[in-house]
Amino acid sequence: MTSTTIRPKSKSSNLLEEALNQPLIGETANFAWNATPLGIAAIYKGNSSPSKPPYEQAIKEGEELAMDLSREEKEFYLTQKGLALIFYS
Repeated sequence: MTSTTIRPKSKSSNLLEEALNQPLIGETANFAWNATPLGIAAIYKGNSSPSKPPYEQAIKEGEELAMDLSREEKEFYLTQKGLALIFYS
C-alpha cells in the first residue's frame, strides 16, 4: 500500500533543492526527472500547480523511461523548480 505525505521545509527539502540542480536523468511530456537522495523526483512542467498531485500521470510517464513507480511510496514538495513528486521505497 502506498501513502502520500506532505512535509514541512526541512533538511530533506534542502537536499532535494540541491539535487534538482544536477543533470536530468530523463524528460517526458509533463515531467523532468532527477535522481535525488530522497528518491526519484518528477518535476511537474505545468505552468500552474494542479489541485491534486498528478501521481498517476507521473507513474505512466515514468514507464517511458523504464521506471516502474507503481509500488513506490510517494510524497510531494513545492520547490524552487516547481512541484516535485518524489517516489521512494
